[in-house]
Amino acid sequence: MFDFLSDYDDPSLLGAFWVTVQLTFFSAVGSLIWGTLLAAMRVSPVPLMRGFGTSYVNIVRNIPLTVIIVFTSLGLADIFGMTMGAPDDFEAQGFRLAILGLVAYTAAFVCEALRSGINTVPVGQAEAARAIGLSFSQVLRLIVLPQAFRSVIGPLANVLIALTKNTTVAATIGVAEAALLMKEMIENEAQTLLIGAIFAFGFVVLTLPTGLFLGWLSKRLAVKR
Repeated sequence: MFDFLSDYDDPSLLGAFWVTVQLTFFSAVGSLIWGTLLAAMRVSPVPLMRGFGTSYVNIVRNIPLTVIIVFTSLGLADIFGMTMGAPDDFEAQGFRLAILGLVAYTAAFVCEALRSGINTVPVGQAEAARAIGLSFSQVLRLIVLPQAFRSVIGPLANVLIALTKNTTVAATIGVAEAALLMKEMIENEAQTLLIGAIFAFGFVVLTLPTGLFLGWLSKRLAVKR
């Protein structure tokens, strides 16, 4: 029943999932950094920064991820000539552009998760910190964000799981991750259900342990109020 897998050796199958893992990891790190900056903008006392953060989140969340990923390839690469440091390596260029698109999209959801965590921090703590002379950035960095992160580990876990599944969209610009290999296998083999089940199991293996671990961590580090 699994004879067709001999045509796709371990480096092909495992390599495709390894690309998915890399896409998820680098996109998650970038999204966390950019999403945190956006959350800081959304609660900033500077109207221009608040306006930018609010506009970015509202616009990006309402654009399909496929459109964003295709724009990074056709728009940034083909029209504006953005090579992402790999002018002659189209595979590396597509990989990096996919990460850029995933970060731009996912950061909006990270921002909203963090903003909900910021809203759980008692206002009196921020006011007390300002009263002793701390600046807005110091209050945010030392008082607010540490508590906000602890309270939104669960929502951030959901964002990470969604990001892992969203990496399949990178196949639209030719990134050799799991979804692209699955498409190739389905086109070449008459085992659609079996192939789909294999790749579905692969994504379960990637996402289920992550969800369970972060769910446990969320309970462990929950802020007691």
